[in-house]
Amino acid sequence: MLMLAPAGVPAHAVSKEIVELQTQVQQLLDMVQRLQSTMDSKFGILQNLTQQTADAASQMQSTVKDLQQKLNAQNEAVNAKLDTTSGQMQSINDSIDELKSRVDKLQQTVKDLQGQIQTLQAPPQPVVQPGSGQPGDNSQPQAGTQPGMQPGMAANTAPANPPLQQTFQAGMRDYNAAKYDVATAEFQDVVHYYPLDDLAGTAQFYLGEIAYQQKDYPTAISAYNAVLEGFSGNAKAPVAQLHKGLGLIEEGKKDAGIRELRQLIQRHPQTPEARVARSKLNGMGVRIAPR
Repeated sequence: MLMLAPAGVPAHAVSKEIVELQTQVQQLLDMVQRLQSTMDSKFGILQNLTQQTADAASQMQSTVKDLQQKLNAQNEAVNAKLDTTSGQMQSINDSIDELKSRVDKLQQTVKDLQGQIQTLQAPPQPVVQPGSGQPGDNSQPQAGTQPGMQPGMAANTAPANPPLQQTFQAGMRDYNAAKYDVATAEFQDVVHYYPLDDLAGTAQFYLGEIAYQQKDYPTAISAYNAVLEGFSGNAKAPVAQLHKGLGLIEEGKKDAGIRELRQLIQRHPQTPEARVARSKLNGMGVRIAPR
């Protein structure tokens, strides 16, 4: 009986499949390497962009910081200039007040001279003879006079009020010399004896300034109120309202102080005091106009 052997698998067929498998594996490896290379490249680009963004942010932060410092320096310079301007304006106003005082003093001197001239030009009074009761009789003193007194002189003369201009100027000299107690008494005399004169409003303002410099804010605010209520047209009214607002803030009454500064800006918008008020409100982070 003839037996047939099973047909074997050709060797070249097996080798071909292995070669194809190896080729596919190699292709996969090549694709993985290319993908890895692409990912490494993109990650490098992303890392570079991230670094650039971080550098730009750091540079921007540094630039913003420099700008903030410059703005702060400019604000401080502007505030210093405003304070200087306000002080100069106050000095100018004081000089104007002093000039007005000198003019008034000169006018009073002219009036006195005119009175003396009229007295010199008046006709002489007739002489009364003793014992006659007629002109020429001067044996008895006239009624209402006392021995040793001139006819017409009152027996009791009321003390005269202190002179307005000299008292105010003395108060200014003592105020500038920081003699506040003496200046206070002199300004109070002006307010007491001449309450309707415009210099009384100025004297009232300086009473407030003395208290303000001594950090007696309630007394200062009361004096500034007297200026604003009784002498609203006085040249010191804007400064009085500014210092009143600042005094209220220093006293802890922030809302009331802000209202005063806003009213000052509304009433006197073009004054140096209004500029100082705006700067103060801006520094506090408060709106100039209420909502």
